[in-house]
Amino acid sequence: MAKLFGTDGVRGVANTELTAELAFKLGRAGAYVLTKQGQPKKIIIGRDTRISGDMLEAALVAGICSVGVNVYKVGVLPTPAIAYLTKKTKSGAGVVISASHNPVQDNGIKFFGPSGYKLPDELEAQIEKLALEGDNVLPKPTGGELGRVYYVEDALDQYVEFAKSTINTDLKGLKIVVDCANGAAFQVAPRVLAELGAEVIPIFHRPDGVNINAGCGSTHPAALMEEVVKQGADLGLAHDGDADRVLAVDEEGNLIDGDQIMVICAKHLKQKGQLRKNTTVVTVMSNLGLYKALESSDINVVETKVGDRYVLEKLLETGARFGGEQSGHIIFLNHNTTGDGIITALQLLAVIKETGKSLGKLAKQMEKYPQILKNVRVKDKTAVMNSPIMTEAIRRFERDLAGKGRILVRPSGTEPLVRIMVEGKDMVELERIVDKLAEIVGNI
Repeated sequence: MAKLFGTDGVRGVANTELTAELAFKLGRAGAYVLTKQGQPKKIIIGRDTRISGDMLEAALVAGICSVGVNVYKVGVLPTPAIAYLTKKTKSGAGVVISASHNPVQDNGIKFFGPSGYKLPDELEAQIEKLALEGDNVLPKPTGGELGRVYYVEDALDQYVEFAKSTINTDLKGLKIVVDCANGAAFQVAPRVLAELGAEVIPIFHRPDGVNINAGCGSTHPAALMEEVVKQGADLGLAHDGDADRVLAVDEEGNLIDGDQIMVICAKHLKQKGQLRKNTTVVTVMSNLGLYKALESSDINVVETKVGDRYVLEKLLETGARFGGEQSGHIIFLNHNTTGDGIITALQLLAVIKETGKSLGKLAKQMEKYPQILKNVRVKDKTAVMNSPIMTEAIRRFERDLAGKGRILVRPSGTEPLVRIMVEGKDMVELERIVDKLAEIVGNI
């Protein structure tokens, strides 16, 4: 792993790329960098349900304690819960062990600063340099100066109460199927919904260490779509492995993606006078239909690169408080400092309750343009993105779309993939273009 930090922390195949040795070094370097500026010498650690989490957590804890910093373990909790608890408990940092929506063989390590925000590039670069090269300069305290490990027994309770406090309505009368992806939401999501009065039907809520994201969750919503119809439910919710994102399913089994959720919530926030700066921040992957729907309500749309960290940067830069991604990674900055699938679900459910409208009816506020996304596995993402052959092909196909669609080719920030997105009105034309581009990418 030539460069450790990607767009969402350090990720790799557990025990070959992301090893216990590397986790130990990241623990040492991260604890040193994040607590040396007078921050409290305490770090919150949480994880998802992956089998490799035990191994990586043990190594991280050892590294953190070895530089004289205390560890507060919260167990299996959503990524946004760690962000919330880090800030609430005035900790020096928070660490999450998770690879989000990736398959079980992968895992990841990401840090939050004391304010609950993900780290800026400069701090990640400092941690990376020390982890790879700086062990000799890091402190090695002995005796009573070593760090200790504490267990936060009520961490889940704290987050549940916080989540419930973010809406001013109950959920009585709603029948909800919730897909927990056999991941970090498996306890939290059903409990929050039930305690607010909903009738809850949980699925994929029995993690065994290896079934996280396996045919379930926000990246595989087909089973949820079927179950909503089968149960006659009002809607369904699909989380990913670390519950920082959510997609929904309406009463007829139709998938409602992050763009549609943002349109529903943004319009409702504006009607209530609560859409700060009258602005929603989205990424270049958002559907053209989102732009048209928000523009029809005179809501400003600010665009940024793909990745929730870039959405957050733009929110902080503009003073806006709401934005997100088509993937369901949505930030309500008034409530939490990062994308939060539980909070997003609750805000969406509050709109349903407050308007008395079904999710299907609310989703009709946005007309989705046909959009095809294809992932192509490659050996060298940089070579593909810098290829003049690829550049010329994109220009040629954009001329074919004649201003009635768009093409976006970008590298994945966490996997050896190049993502090709083509959007427009004519599905036959879109399929032709995406297949041709995929063939070109595969041959570079």
